[in-house]
Amino acid sequence: MRNDSEMSEQISGAQSLITSLEAAGVEHVFGIPGGAILPAYDPLVDSSVRHILVRHEQGAGHAAQGYAQASGKVGVCMATSGPGATNLVTPLADAHMDSTPMVAVTGQVAESLIGTDGFQEADIRGITMPITKHNFLVTDPAEIPARIAEAFHIASTGRPGPVLVDIAKSALTATTTFRWPTELNLPGYRPVTKPHAKQIREAARLILGARKPVLYVGGGTIRSGASAELRVLAELTGIPVVTTLMARGAFPDSHPQHLGMPGMHGTVAAVAGLQKSDLIISLGARFDDRVTGNLDSFAPNAHVIHADIDPAEIGKNRHADVPIVGDIKEVITDLVAVLRAEAAAGRTGDYEGWVAFCAGVKKQYPLGYETHEDGLAPQYVLERLGRISGPESIYVAGVGQHQMWATHFIGYEHPNTWINSGGLGTMGFSVPAAMGAKVARPDATVWSVDGDGCFQMTNQELATCAIEDIPIKVAVVNNSSLGMVRQWQTLFYNQRYSNTNLQRHGGPVRIPDFPKLAEAYGCVGLSCERAEDVDATIEKAMEINDVPVVVDFRVHKDAMVWPMVAAGTSNDEIKYARGLAPQFDEDDL
Repeated sequence: MRNDSEMSEQISGAQSLITSLEAAGVEHVFGIPGGAILPAYDPLVDSSVRHILVRHEQGAGHAAQGYAQASGKVGVCMATSGPGATNLVTPLADAHMDSTPMVAVTGQVAESLIGTDGFQEADIRGITMPITKHNFLVTDPAEIPARIAEAFHIASTGRPGPVLVDIAKSALTATTTFRWPTELNLPGYRPVTKPHAKQIREAARLILGARKPVLYVGGGTIRSGASAELRVLAELTGIPVVTTLMARGAFPDSHPQHLGMPGMHGTVAAVAGLQKSDLIISLGARFDDRVTGNLDSFAPNAHVIHADIDPAEIGKNRHADVPIVGDIKEVITDLVAVLRAEAAAGRTGDYEGWVAFCAGVKKQYPLGYETHEDGLAPQYVLERLGRISGPESIYVAGVGQHQMWATHFIGYEHPNTWINSGGLGTMGFSVPAAMGAKVARPDATVWSVDGDGCFQMTNQELATCAIEDIPIKVAVVNNSSLGMVRQWQTLFYNQRYSNTNLQRHGGPVRIPDFPKLAEAYGCVGLSCERAEDVDATIEKAMEINDVPVVVDFRVHKDAMVWPMVAAGTSNDEIKYARGLAPQFDEDDL
C-alpha cells in the first residue's frame, strides 16, 4: 500500500477516491454506475484502475469474491445508492461467512438528504452492519483517503472479511486535498497473529499423548497461505487429515493421509475419522453444523485443540481444551518446531493402529456413483473434467448437488484452485465468481461448475465476460431441476416434487436452450448427452480460449449426492448409498 502520495492542489472528492484506490494498489474494480456514485466514474476514465462493467451488482460482488479467493488480494466492487447498494447485500453476507477480503464502495445520497427518504436512499451502513467486518459512512471529503486505507487494512488483516465504504454524493462533488495516511489510527483493532507459546506446548503434549488424532483443516488454512506448513505438520506426525468444503486444496487429495471432506456430504473415512477420534486438531475451522451434524453426538470422545485467528470462533460451538488464537501459518510453524524438538528427544506419537483403521475405512468405502441409461452420470462428467483440465485449473462452483459432486470428483492438489460459496450457500455465485477469478489469474484455465438452477440466476454476466475478454468456461450440470431440493423431496417428502422441476412437465423443448443462450451472449455453446461424448466435448471446450464457452451437460435428474448425513441427525448415521450404512470394525483400535 503506497504511503507517500500527497496532492496539495484542490481536487474533487471523487478524484480523491480514485487516487485512494490507486494508492491502495487496486488494479480491478467490478461495478455499475448510477446517480450517487456517478461523480467517481469520471476520474475512472483517466485512472490506471480497470473498471469492469457488470450486468448486476450482485455479479460485481461475487466477482470481487472470486478475484480475492483466486489471488489472495482484496477484491473491490462499486455500486450506487439504494438498489445498487442493496444488490451487494448477498455478496457481502457471503464474503462475511467465508472470510473473503473485499471492499465495497457505494455512493450515498447527498448529506443534506440523508434520513429524508431521498430518491434512491437506503441506510446501507445499517443494513450491512451485521454482515461486514466493518463499514464507514463518509460525509467529509477530507476523510476519503483515510477511510479507504483503513478499509483495505481491515479487510485483509486478522480474519479477512468484507468492508463497506459508503460515500455521500456531496463528499464526492466537494473539493478537497488528497493526503494518503502514513499511519492508521484504529483503536481496538489489534488482530493477534502470534500464538501463545504455552498453548502451543500444551497442544504438542495432547498430540503426543493421543492415540487417534485427526487434523481438521478449515478455510482459515487457505486464507493464511499455510498449505506448505500444513503438509510439513501432517508428514512429520503421520496424522490423518480432513479438509472442509472451504479448505479443499489445502492438502493434496492424492496424499495417502488425506481422508477427504467431512460433514453432511463428506466421505465415510473423513466422517468416521472425526467421530472415532480422541483428539481433533482444528486449524482455521469453526465446527460448522454441516460438519458436526448433531453437535451433542459429534466426536464424543475427542479432546479439542482449536486454533483460529478469530477468538470469537473458539469455543463457540464446541468446547476447546486447548484454545490457540493466532494466524494458522504461525500456529503450525510454532507447533512443528515444538514437535521436532520433542522428536529429537525421543518423544513421538503412536498412531499406527489408528492410521491403519482410517486407511481401511477409506479403502472399504470409496466414493462411487450409479450410472443411468437415459442420462449422463454427473459424477462421471466432473471426474472427466478434473482429469482433462487438470489440477492447475481453477474450479468455481455454485451451490447444490453439482457443488458436492465437484468437491468430491475433481481432484484438488493446490490451494486457491477450488472456489465456492460455503457458509451462505449462495445460488448464482459461480459464473460471476469465475469471472473474477479469471481476471485475477488470466493465465489459468477457469471453470465455472454450475447447476441449471444456479446458472439461471446470474448467467447475464456471460455478456460481461464476452465484451471484456474474460474467457471463462462453464460446465452446466443440467438435470432440469433444483437438484438438491429434489433429492430431499425424494428422501424425506415421499417424492412429492413441489416446485423443483425447472422445465415444462413432459415438454420436449428445454427452456432455455443453454447453447443458444450462450451464443446470444457472444459465447460458444456446446451440449453433451452421451457418456462416450464427454471427453471430446471437454477437449473441444479446452481448445477455445478467446471467448467464453458454455457446455450443457444433460445429466440424469435422479442422480443423488452420497454419502449423506440427514440434517439434524448424528454423523454416526451416515449413509454411503441409499439405505446403506457403513459398518466399522474397531477391534484393532
